[in-house]
Amino acid sequence: MRAVVQRVSSARVTVGGEAVGEIGQGMCVLLGVAGDDTDADVAYMARKIVGLRMFEDDEGKMNRSLAETGGAMLVVSQFTLFGDCRKGRRPSFITAAPPELADALYQAFVEAVRGQGIRVETGRFQAMMDVALVNEGPVTLLVDSRKTF
Repeated sequence: MRAVVQRVSSARVTVGGEAVGEIGQGMCVLLGVAGDDTDADVAYMARKIVGLRMFEDDEGKMNRSLAETGGAMLVVSQFTLFGDCRKGRRPSFITAAPPELADALYQAFVEAVRGQGIRVETGRFQAMMDVALVNEGPVTLLVDSRKTF
């Protein structure tokens, strides 16, 4: 699994002009699922992302997690995070999970985060979505269950 995690003061996802998910202070997580991801990847990513200390404490240091701030999470499915751009100009998505697996693991991630007491809003799987957010900081982190950067 791969995720782009952004600290936001607000985030919203719309489908066909209708808001389907919206949060204030918290995280916007663009989540991609690989074809060989498992429940172990889900557990790692949910634990890691919720625990990231990317919110400021009283001294202005990034020292607080999402749970400590009482913030929410907007999770948006993003298969293009597995786009391989090394050859030619057209990305290859061969390592992205097929829709059935991707949806199941995406939903499992959402439930794992909710299980940690976080309010979670989502986009709509496989829909053409518009995502609007205010990236606070800006703070943007990359998280991958299989490698470090």
